[in-house]
Amino acid sequence: MNLKSERRGIHVDQSELLCKKGCGYYGNPAWQGFCSKCWREEYHKARQKQIQEDWELAERLQREEEEAYASSQSTQGAQSLTFSKFEEKKTNEKTRKVTTVKKFFTASSRTGAKKVAQEKIVKQGQLGRERNADNILRDLKEIFTPSWELASPTEEIQEAKAPSPSINRQASIETDRVSKEFIEFLKTYHKPGQDIYKQCKLFLDTMNHKRDLSIEEQSECAQDFYQNVAEKLQTRWKVPPEKVDKAMDQIEKYIMTRQYKYVFCPETTDDEKKDLTVQKRIRALHWVTPQMLCVPVNEEIPEVSDMVVKAITDIIEMDSKRVPRDKLACITKCSKHIFNAIKITKNEPASADDFLPTLIYIVLKGNPPRLQSNIQYITRFCNPSRLMTGEDGYYFTNLCCAVAFIEKLDAQSLNLSQEDFDRFMTGQTSPKKQESDGFSPDVCLGVKQMYKNLDLLSQLNERQERIVNEAKKLEKDLIDWTDGITKEVQDIVEKYPLEIKPKNQALAAIDSENVENDKLPPPLQPQVYAG
Repeated sequence: MNLKSERRGIHVDQSELLCKKGCGYYGNPAWQGFCSKCWREEYHKARQKQIQEDWELAERLQREEEEAYASSQSTQGAQSLTFSKFEEKKTNEKTRKVTTVKKFFTASSRTGAKKVAQEKIVKQGQLGRERNADNILRDLKEIFTPSWELASPTEEIQEAKAPSPSINRQASIETDRVSKEFIEFLKTYHKPGQDIYKQCKLFLDTMNHKRDLSIEEQSECAQDFYQNVAEKLQTRWKVPPEKVDKAMDQIEKYIMTRQYKYVFCPETTDDEKKDLTVQKRIRALHWVTPQMLCVPVNEEIPEVSDMVVKAITDIIEMDSKRVPRDKLACITKCSKHIFNAIKITKNEPASADDFLPTLIYIVLKGNPPRLQSNIQYITRFCNPSRLMTGEDGYYFTNLCCAVAFIEKLDAQSLNLSQEDFDRFMTGQTSPKKQESDGFSPDVCLGVKQMYKNLDLLSQLNERQERIVNEAKKLEKDLIDWTDGITKEVQDIVEKYPLEIKPKNQALAAIDSENVENDKLPPPLQPQVYAG
């Protein structure tokens, strides 16, 4: 394997993650580098242009058909194939009129038709009275009852049956739970909560009637709904910004839990085909090592290995979530585990240049199921404010970049020669990892782990011996230091010996040598006078 002397690594400038229109929000490869807001504007422009082109095409075809019809009326000859359907329709219309006239002059049909008409009028009158009574009761109930209490969550789940009864029961239980949580949440908003509930029910009914629309058009409906509800919460209902975010999260959870099985990886798209292509691509790249991607992570450290396992678990768990926000939360947790693994390995905070290669390595090692479907689902139906700003949007943009890098990965990206890259991709050979030097390819992982543990024990033994030698050296140094101090003290004592002088005699009295003491008068004595 011929590696280049200088390793480029994987570098992505922060400006490359932003919208290419320069609005300051995060872009997305699925939106051709635009953010959700700019992408919708570009999509509307392209859609209006397409509608205009289709309208012009329809007008041109209509003019051509009218000209062909006029020319066929003027000529008396063989009829053109273009008007065969027109003649067939004309014949059917004539036959229907003849049949209607025959039935009109038949006695049994007249009496039968009269009876049927009378019975129909009576039934319509009864149904009309019953419908009017039901409408009055329903209107009164809507006036005096909050909207979320009009229908129980179990009654709301009148949707198409799933292929599997067990899956249908599980989805119904989760939908029931989410509906109850949503209703309890809206009760804290009082009057705005009732309006929000009505808006959500109306949107779900609308989506149920728009199953035939393309997934892009359904996504547009969801994005418009998010935007309209957020504007009403801020302007009409005067809800604080922090409560607006919580309300939008709950609305997204309620709606997408019910719409998940219809809009996630629909049959009308090629999401499943893309999933299989990405999975096949990742399996073919199983030989890629961390060293090739310049990943600053040492999995031999137990704490780092645990972080890598947690990151892989989180990115795989993303597929089990039904709400776009929950899927984004899995991506965020995975990214934070990656940052912690890099920090433990390097003993310093991780940078963006360290994060992206590690995320690519985690995706290659985990091979998450239905990766493209999950990315498309988040892109289409997540609250756009989460994807445009914040850490969720940043991590999701990096994940899209990682998938795009894997799809376009080549020999130059891994600093390999084209020959080595082709041999690795075809399975003719595989790169030798540092930990597998000296082992046969047939050796099981348990034996490799055993030798790795023995190597670790020998390293610990060497370290212990080194510590013991250092301790003995320290002990010897302390003894030598004590002996040196003792010798220095003795030398000083010998050089300056201590002389002990005898005790001095007591001093005599001041007047002890005065010979004339006897001539002095006696001291004065105190005298007492009686008064």
